[in-house]
Amino acid sequence: MSMQDPVSDMLTCIRNAQMMGIQEICVPYSNVKSNILNVLKEEGFIEDFSIVQTDNKKDIQVTLKYYQGRAVIEKIKRISKPSLRIYRGYDDLAVVRGGFGITIVSTPRGVMSDKAARAQKVGGEVLCTVE
Repeated sequence: MSMQDPVSDMLTCIRNAQMMGIQEICVPYSNVKSNILNVLKEEGFIEDFSIVQTDNKKDIQVTLKYYQGRAVIEKIKRISKPSLRIYRGYDDLAVVRGGFGITIVSTPRGVMSDKAARAQKVGGEVLCTVE
């Protein structure tokens, strides 16, 4: 059975692992997933991630972040889906939770947070929001 939305699957793995208090997860590798995790790491929502290769298969090992026993990511939600793509200009990107959350956007200049997209004045596909 083929996976229709691998990014959504990764976000669900993160959500489920943090509900269970799991420290590390492993998801199949893709460039988009790696770029999303890089943004999450830069913004302080995950501890770290690394690319692990076994035989001819690449995986991403993600170390989740907790603060005083609670998950740093309270809510992570997929916005643009394969069945319904959502595009926004840099001035139409919503502020998540008064600036404490981020929106991850795939732009022509790469995957970045909404703050970076506004600073570079570039819009794109809204991938997900993180609170």
